[in-house]
Amino acid sequence: MPFDQLKIDRSYIQGIAQNDSDAAIVNMIISMTHHLGAKLIAEGGETQEQLDYLLENGCNEYQGYFFSKPLPADQFVTYVESLAT
Repeated sequence: MPFDQLKIDRSYIQGIAQNDSDAAIVNMIISMTHHLGAKLIAEGGETQEQLDYLLENGCNEYQGYFFSKPLPADQFVTYVESLAT
């Protein structure tokens, strides 16, 4: 089955700064994804430390409470527009 994007589960993201096993799994997923020519999104990030780690190690995208809680569509549009100003 062809794919162009993988997602790392939040359970691995939460422990990357404290748990060597989680960090190793995340690094392996990042490497494998890049070798396959796909993009990667990490879900569930909540801290600057997690974001920094993911960006430094080649993660393409990141989602989680660090940026915003889930929002209804109308609030999301307002939120995104506020970022552009």
